Amino acid sequence: MRCSIQLAYLLLYNLLQFSGTTWIFANMTARFLFFGRGAQVGTFYSVGVIMSVCQLLSLLELFHIADGIEKGQLFPRFVQVMERNLLLFVVFVGQEEFQSQLIVCVQFYMWNILQLLRYPHNLLCLVGMPSSSTLWARYTLIIPVYVLSVLTEGISIWQALPYFDSGIYSIQLHTGNFRYVLLAYLPLLAIASSVTVGFLLKQRKQQLDIWNKKLKRK
Repeated sequence: MRCSIQLAYLLLYNLLQFSGTTWIFANMTARFLFFGRGAQVGTFYSVGVIMSVCQLLSLLELFHIADGIEKGQLFPRFVQVMERNLLLFVVFVGQEEFQSQLIVCVQFYMWNILQLLRYPHNLLCLVGMPSSSTLWARYTLIIPVYVLSVLTEGISIWQALPYFDSGIYSIQLHTGNFRYVLLAYLPLLAIASSVTVGFLLKQRKQQLDIWNKKLKRK
């Protein structure tokens, strides 16, 4: 009984995330096709709420792994989830003037591509219909996309630094300017993401080995 409830919950969770991510990706693409470069001005207002909901829901994945209802390593998932939420809510949501910048749209695209590589494979595995193509996308293609995503996160923070000189965080922090907190965060992001890439490479090897063994048995 518990297994069936867990399966139903994971199916619902992954389906919600996949649906939300697909909607964001389709909405942004349609806006760029229709408005061109000018679409970046209103992109955050168009998809920001759904993006925020999806990123907040992704925090549940940490509990999935900790509780054992989902297989995976906690540290790399923690890094990926937290770096997205910190950038989204501290930089993008916290600095309204920055939301119309092109890098925000690029970052949203990178995050959505990452999720679109993950959730289809998760759903197929949950229904017992794993695919070699989604497996390859989930564990191989996702690595260079993640590296590019981290690079755009660093660029986003760097470009947002001037906005924090007179923003809400510079007023609220009495111990110093918040931009120095973000500057200190950049090397931490680089180190944590490098370790995460190592975990992802190891995970890729393990999953491909398991898949190859299953094929040999058939």
